[in-house]
Amino acid sequence: MGQRGTLALEYRVDDPHDHALWPISPSGRTDGLWQHSCFEAFVAQGDGTAYAEFNVSPSGAWAAYAFDDYRAGMRDLELASPPAADQPTQGIWQVSLDLCGLDALLGARPWRLALTAVIEARDGSTSLWSLRHPPAKPDFHHADCFAARLA
Repeated sequence: MGQRGTLALEYRVDDPHDHALWPISPSGRTDGLWQHSCFEAFVAQGDGTAYAEFNVSPSGAWAAYAFDDYRAGMRDLELASPPAADQPTQGIWQVSLDLCGLDALLGARPWRLALTAVIEARDGSTSLWSLRHPPAKPDFHHADCFAARLA
């Protein structure tokens, strides 16, 4: 946490054997990032049903959405500054996401977080990463994924 209402996240994937397929799409706001390798953060306030979703690709493409409830009331969110993506160095991919103004968007902490990633492999397979998955099948929007707490 930096200044009040700001959440700073950094994702790092070590891929020394170049198994992952990393998008090379242009940077800027882009929908549908979850269909390929990307990093995601979902943030909700307390026990409320509203949440925000932030997606960023190592290419620099990003998206941000607000939801009123589980997959309902989706709308675009503007970010104060776009996420930063570093070009890979020796098979290491990094992206940084500074989320400013979360207090105004979600309300004061406590916040619940779902930190997730979609990794697409060169062989066509996809792996879904999360701090916690709900029973049955992976669903990053599901309340069970919001496993981290910030008081």
